[in-house]
Amino acid sequence: MTKTTVSLDVIEQTSTDALIKHGAAPWVAGEVAKAVRKAEATSNLICGLYYLESYCTQLTTGRVDGKVEPVVSKPKPASVLVDAKLGFAQPAFARGLSTALETAHDMGTASFAVAHSHTCTSLGYFTEQIADAGLIGLGFTNASAVVSPPGGNKAVLGTNPMALSVPAKQGGLAFQFDQSTSAIALGKITMAAAAGQEIPLGWAVDTDGNPTTDPNAALKGSLVSTGGYKGWGLGLMVEILAAALTGSVNSLDVKGLKLPDGAPHDLGQFYFLVDPTTFAGDAFYDRLARVTDAVDEQPNARLPGANRVLPNEVDIDAALWEKTKILAAS
Repeated sequence: MTKTTVSLDVIEQTSTDALIKHGAAPWVAGEVAKAVRKAEATSNLICGLYYLESYCTQLTTGRVDGKVEPVVSKPKPASVLVDAKLGFAQPAFARGLSTALETAHDMGTASFAVAHSHTCTSLGYFTEQIADAGLIGLGFTNASAVVSPPGGNKAVLGTNPMALSVPAKQGGLAFQFDQSTSAIALGKITMAAAAGQEIPLGWAVDTDGNPTTDPNAALKGSLVSTGGYKGWGLGLMVEILAAALTGSVNSLDVKGLKLPDGAPHDLGQFYFLVDPTTFAGDAFYDRLARVTDAVDEQPNARLPGANRVLPNEVDIDAALWEKTKILAAS
């Protein structure tokens, strides 16, 4: 695979141009492009430029509305709702974030729902913004059904990720995790199939419910939950919070997220914001430091997302970058 070095500024601007060319309003394109940039910067490649062509195609077919203005409301004093109006999740989140942050700082906690949106891709992108404001951010979202229950062979849940971002006392991020409740992200299997590579046992089952190392059989079958029944339970929790609580769509009723045509995704995301000092004051940070120090003293251990320094440029697949430039120029 031939690589080319591209600055993150150029990646963000080119992504913005591509989205505008395919029908997104400039401010909407800018919000989505920020998320693409962050995904590339953190090597979360499945959520970066890999997704851009799908965004552009679905703008053209009308599967996502790139010009809609999200509607922000407060159904209860500590609850913030954004109706994305079948548009992108990133601008919907951006429209509601300041209200959610203000509410959490005033009330100690806040629930923040984004309803009826396109896929949000990386949840950690959003919860990190909450932590940057000095609050604990916990997020949940669902996706098209690709995960079957333990012992089953028919998909019921999506990869249904969840993310947690914890603020540092002096500002910024202490640590965060962002992970699916499936054994692996579907994109990893898609990429393995495209490369003609096998996948490890424990990622997926075929149409008969048998474990498989064949990515093509896995794509026809279904993924499995991480940790078996434990992961299945977490996936169910995410489904209820992301779909039922926000009034958005069940995983069972979403067509493949990257398919060019079809009904809008209509997905939901649910976030819980917590002021870390509400109950214990600065003792929160003392307890956090106790854990951080215990991990840091071990040479080969680390807290996820801690002490991360983002680059100014990244090496990306040359063919993917050429495709991105074509999208921006079309």
